[in-house]
Amino acid sequence: MSTERERSLSTSLINSDEIKEVDIDECLKLMQTSEAGLTTEEANRRFEKFGPNALPKKKKNPILQFLSFMWNPLSWVMEGAALVAIAVSNGGGKAPDWEDFTGIVLLLLINSSIGYYEESQAGDAVAALMAALAPQAKVLRDGEWQTIEATELVPGDIVYIKLGDVIPADGRLCKGDELKVDQAALTGESLPVTKGPGDDVYSGSTVKQGETKLLVIGTGLNTFFGKAAHLVESTETSGHFQAILAAIGTFCMSWILFFIFLLIVTMYPHSALHYNYREGINDILVLLIGGIPIAMPTVLSVTLAIGAHQLAEKKAIVTRMTAIEELSAMDILCSDKTGTLTLNQLTIEKDVLRVFDERFSVNDCMVFAARSSRVENQDAIDYAIVNSLHDPAEARKGIDELHFLPFDPVGKRTAITYVDHKDGKKYRITKGAPQIILNLAYNKDEIHQDVNATIDDYANRGFRALGIALAELPDDIQGGEDPPEGCKWEFVALIPIFDPPRHDTKETIEKAIEKGVDVKMVTGDHLKIAKETARRLGLGTNIFEADAIAHPDKTEQKFGKTVGELCEEADGFAGVFPEHKFNIVQELQKMGHTVGMTGDGVNDAPALKAAQIGIAVAGATDAARGAADIVLTEPGLSVIIDAIIGSRQIFQRMKNYSMYACSVTVRIVVTFSISVWGFRFNIPPFMILILAYLNDGTIMTISKDRVKPSPHPDRWNLGEVFILATALGWWLTAATLIYLATLYKTSFWTDTFHLYADWKNPVLLAQKPPYFPYGAQNSFMLKSLIYLQVSMIGQALIFCTRAYWMFFMDRPGILLMSAFCFAQSTATFLSVYANWGFTNIEGVGWGWAATAWVWNVVWFLPCDFVKIGVRSIILSKGFRNWSSRTMKRLSLRRLLRRFRREDDDDSEEDEDEEEEDEENGKKKKNNNNGKKKNDKKKAKKQKSKSNIL
Repeated sequence: MSTERERSLSTSLINSDEIKEVDIDECLKLMQTSEAGLTTEEANRRFEKFGPNALPKKKKNPILQFLSFMWNPLSWVMEGAALVAIAVSNGGGKAPDWEDFTGIVLLLLINSSIGYYEESQAGDAVAALMAALAPQAKVLRDGEWQTIEATELVPGDIVYIKLGDVIPADGRLCKGDELKVDQAALTGESLPVTKGPGDDVYSGSTVKQGETKLLVIGTGLNTFFGKAAHLVESTETSGHFQAILAAIGTFCMSWILFFIFLLIVTMYPHSALHYNYREGINDILVLLIGGIPIAMPTVLSVTLAIGAHQLAEKKAIVTRMTAIEELSAMDILCSDKTGTLTLNQLTIEKDVLRVFDERFSVNDCMVFAARSSRVENQDAIDYAIVNSLHDPAEARKGIDELHFLPFDPVGKRTAITYVDHKDGKKYRITKGAPQIILNLAYNKDEIHQDVNATIDDYANRGFRALGIALAELPDDIQGGEDPPEGCKWEFVALIPIFDPPRHDTKETIEKAIEKGVDVKMVTGDHLKIAKETARRLGLGTNIFEADAIAHPDKTEQKFGKTVGELCEEADGFAGVFPEHKFNIVQELQKMGHTVGMTGDGVNDAPALKAAQIGIAVAGATDAARGAADIVLTEPGLSVIIDAIIGSRQIFQRMKNYSMYACSVTVRIVVTFSISVWGFRFNIPPFMILILAYLNDGTIMTISKDRVKPSPHPDRWNLGEVFILATALGWWLTAATLIYLATLYKTSFWTDTFHLYADWKNPVLLAQKPPYFPYGAQNSFMLKSLIYLQVSMIGQALIFCTRAYWMFFMDRPGILLMSAFCFAQSTATFLSVYANWGFTNIEGVGWGWAATAWVWNVVWFLPCDFVKIGVRSIILSKGFRNWSSRTMKRLSLRRLLRRFRREDDDDSEEDEDEEEEDEENGKKKKNNNNGKKKNDKKKAKKQKSKSNIL
């Protein structure tokens, strides 16, 4: 029997036209199941036959993943340098430059190893938490409803699906109500489609309205989703971050290529008489090896990976890695009220329950409310109502349920149709939003004032009102169809529900405001409830009805403001529907804000997707999680504050490193280009390679460096980064060139400190053939000394770039400090003792090393003043206007607009004055908000402004 079953129920049957054309009853027979579901034994047998209900995971080839860290433009340049060293750098009676070739290849391998390891560690941590959030399904097995992981479903299972569920497998709807299903991700249909009994639904679709049973037909690769897997592959959306990397890489490579070009056109025409070919190749290698920030992709990627790991430890799962960077820029957080700002642990205040039909008591009204609630798969309201009865069994006691209408975000009510055993009559009870229920009542004109007054009274106390209505039905009504016009809906009662705020919400909101994040409450509750809740939480009470933004023309007439301006000034909105949330997010984005949105339901999914940072809170539906960038596994907003702080620390590390890397590029290419032109001084490429090893080893620690999170939202200002990096690079260039000039052109150091310098030795200078074939300026001792000076002050620059003000005001992490000490101890010992003929260096002794240390200290101390002075010029109004016009002429403005998410339709005049307008707009916004907020919130914002200044 078992063998016959396996023969008949096959993949070919599941995918055949036969099963698509039969009705649901015949389909149950073909699937060899019934509405009672499968047995566990049969399900296990089918699981072995058809496999798990999941697409085969695309396993990453670890070797290719490792090599991917060497597949980027910066690595390509370094790989080109390796080829130059082995294939071009030959001749002159010497072998190819094996030392530099080997060193470059090892540097690439070490960078890739570190990146691969850190990303793997972070990926494992996030995967472990995501496994705990694996989709589940409610399935009928052995005649009982069980909750299992969706991957364990098999063809023939009977599954229960409801509002907010992502359909776990392809199937056929069983007898029952119609559903509204959103299958845009699969078919491109922009609106939800209505599906009735016998209709097919697809894995990956989202239930937007209704609930029913589903017969599973296809699982895994045998689903519509599986057959079109390439349409729904999960890819990392990293366009913004990659654009930042590309811009920084372009900046560095532009400097390198420009100075290589100058070297070639200025030096090689004299090669026949004055310039050795091999020297020229070495000079080019110096610029390539020293100028390319080869570790940059690894450092920034590792910083993000470690950040994701740290956030995972705080129970915030990052589903899109680059959302970490965007979270640091978030300045507005739109938060749902229920379950996020409040506990979502509802209580029924029976003492103030208002009965509008004298035939019924308070207990009768509570029984009516319980009957119109789910006794299984309950939401928070249903659970609170049913469990407020003396005996929860009363919810279905003495009745025969004929039909249940589940809640949906549009209709905002539930309903039950039943036969009462007492009189044998049919009744329908509905509960839901009081205004919706009131509109059903036959005498709504007579009672609406009394009902609204009660609703207002509840709202003033912070209670949410729930309306109850009852209708007697004729015998010919069988299910959920609307009752005929002769049936009267009796408005029975208003039930007050209280949802207390979370104990930590008020403190969390205060912290968010201190961090420069404006929290706006977006709720479907009554306006007065929203205001009372906002008052208790310390939010402003400048809250509007959602209708205020529904019609832009009326908004301007009534408030004298555009919809975007009203959204900026508001502390929140009440009575919102899903489309309102979506519009609020879009309007705030148009005003130039980086918007975060929290949510937990299917109705929140559009807004979560639209926001730059969509945050699914604990207990969110599968649909909300799928649309979110960050998934919280602990309730409340406090986790978000941890995530904001963490993301800003990560941003600071990335910005610090980017400025450092750009500064080093400028100083290397300018210093050694000018030293060739001005002094015919050639630093050995191998020593620059050693410099790169020590720099990269130290700078890797910046991904775990101790940093202070910014007190305000962070955004990339690449213009500031590039200008500061250029200024600092030229300052360090001056330090090296002046040191070289004093060493070579003067006798200051030898006369003052009585130090031996072979490049000053008259005996060596007079030797024939010359002791220094390429000139005394290319003394091995001099090269060793310049290497030490360049290494020491270049790496010390990180302490300047990581601090906003003076370097000693921001204590570095122990790991960074230890790495710096090790690197410079190594560099000093090499300079003092190393006698490496193959790379043309000779030990200089401790006396000369001390001069390099003292010289670097003297030149390092003013670095902060250079940084602060240049930044003050950059932030000046005149410079900002000039730079805006200049960047527009250079067509660089378009690139920066992409980074700052500016509107592509802005006019050129707006571009010229954008920076000034943005600054004035912020001041105006803060002033307007200050008038609207309560005193406490104003004080917090003022404190935040002071911190920023």
